[in-house]
Amino acid sequence: MTAVPEFPFVAVVGQQPLKTALLLNVIDPRLGGVLISGPKGSAKSTLARALAALLPEDGGGRRPSLVTLPLGASEERLTGSLDLQWVLAEGEARFQEGLLARADGGLLYVDEVNLLPDSLVDLLLDVAASGVNRVERDGLSHAHPARFSLIGTMNPDEGELRPQLLDRFGLCVEQAASPGVAERVAILRKREAFDRDPPAFIDAHAAEQEALTRRLADTRQRLGAVTAEPWVYEHIARESDAAGVEGMRADVTWHRAARAHAAWRGEPRVAREDLDTVEPWVLAHRRTIAPETPPDEGDSGHGSSRGGSNPSGTSRDRPGRERQEDASPDPAAGGTQDSAPQGQWGAMPPVAQPSVSAQMPSLPDAATGLTKTAPAVSASSSRLSGRQAGRRRDRRQGEQAADVSRLDWFATLVENRGRWPWRRLRYRRPRTGQPMLHLVLLDTSASTLGRRLLGRAKGVVDRLARQAYAAREQIAVLGFGNDGITSLQPRRRAPKDLLERLDAVAGGGGTPLREAVQRAADLLRQWRRREAGLSVRTYLITDGRTRQPLSGLPSLGDCVVVDTESAAVRRGRGRDIARQLGALYVPLAGLEASP
Repeated sequence: MTAVPEFPFVAVVGQQPLKTALLLNVIDPRLGGVLISGPKGSAKSTLARALAALLPEDGGGRRPSLVTLPLGASEERLTGSLDLQWVLAEGEARFQEGLLARADGGLLYVDEVNLLPDSLVDLLLDVAASGVNRVERDGLSHAHPARFSLIGTMNPDEGELRPQLLDRFGLCVEQAASPGVAERVAILRKREAFDRDPPAFIDAHAAEQEALTRRLADTRQRLGAVTAEPWVYEHIARESDAAGVEGMRADVTWHRAARAHAAWRGEPRVAREDLDTVEPWVLAHRRTIAPETPPDEGDSGHGSSRGGSNPSGTSRDRPGRERQEDASPDPAAGGTQDSAPQGQWGAMPPVAQPSVSAQMPSLPDAATGLTKTAPAVSASSSRLSGRQAGRRRDRRQGEQAADVSRLDWFATLVENRGRWPWRRLRYRRPRTGQPMLHLVLLDTSASTLGRRLLGRAKGVVDRLARQAYAAREQIAVLGFGNDGITSLQPRRRAPKDLLERLDAVAGGGGTPLREAVQRAADLLRQWRRREAGLSVRTYLITDGRTRQPLSGLPSLGDCVVVDTESAAVRRGRGRDIARQLGALYVPLAGLEASP
């Protein structure tokens, strides 16, 4: 099959920060790759694929290739497996290399890496840590080198990336949302010329591409001689500590990236310019503490990774107008008596409120007797029952098709002892122990500051986290209030103690409840798209004091609404919210009174 020509790296218009970050990984592959975060159509994939043409040749004169890992790849395709065709033809076992073996010494590219199934993520983490791919399956025991630079692209609007894999990317570049008019025109003209005659377009840029390749080769030779003075190490350590990064990978990567950038500039020593250039790419996905002073919006020389969305899950949405109205209602304009105190609090700076210990038992399942409110019935729901038989039939057909993918080839060969056609088939046992995930939506708006409601709600979240930790389950916590929706705890296995992180959360502002529920629905859809059998329970902990309408809230599936309202005159919107979501309704006071 004829190879499809790739768009030349040097012909891509703009994107200078991303180009530099990618080139630094060619100069020093120990950086560990680049995560490219940005909207659709921003040349993420084009640049990643074009980078392969700039890789240095190995000792045999071969240029390493870029290997693409599809989202739907099987574990066997990634790691390698039994060569079934060889077994059938020759009667002996032989290892068939997978994508990891092909990527050794080159690039492993994953488009939409945040949607990669967890089973493949686990395998990537193991290999990335050791540089060796070990396969123990189908009667085979095989190991081979697998050292590669990981290049991933993602649209942050489509979901977060697991923290363990996120940290494996040496650099992260967040692209600007949209190019200017002049840049758009230049991009269109370049693309038109390439589509009209790809070979001629590539030839027109061959000299520039060759000059870049030679410069990269010279830079790699100079890299070993680049030095760093003592103040460089102190600067890296101080800034990494101020950013709240975990572990030492950020420090090591920052030092390596700065040396590579100095070599790229032809300098023998690391300068402040080198440190400042690579800093946002090193810290963008590792920072847990926001910088004290935001960068100038017009500063494009260091990339856009200091602003925009954060793939590490610490970004904050700002729905805007609704929260301003919610936080500052005007009683003279028809504001209710309940909303007036919220407006006064919303105008104040966020207020810290420590957690209050909650002796709370495990929240029961739907079958244990708690009242589950009926969801609002839409006009289309009456047609669902007529489709149930069709869905069951489709599910049976899908299960039959899935049997082929579960076929255990090695066990089947052994069972039939070389006979053909096979008389008996052997299947792999279905995986058990699908992880349980607890998704918590915590109301941190100003109305939760009275009667220590926020502190008591934090105690509930801490108790949930402790139960999840004991059961080795996962947890994710989103806070809504304080001018936006904030990831308080990215999805991961539940930590032993969440109190310190929860106590750092301040309350204030309005209640963007609709945005929080929609964010949760989006996350659930993305997670289940990656893990079809994932079990998720959502906890919405709120006093329900929002001026937003409740109709049309998206379903969250298995959901519990914990109503924290405790005012003398209650609005009772927590029960209304539970009804709209079809969720279990549990008052906070009832939980606290439980033995």
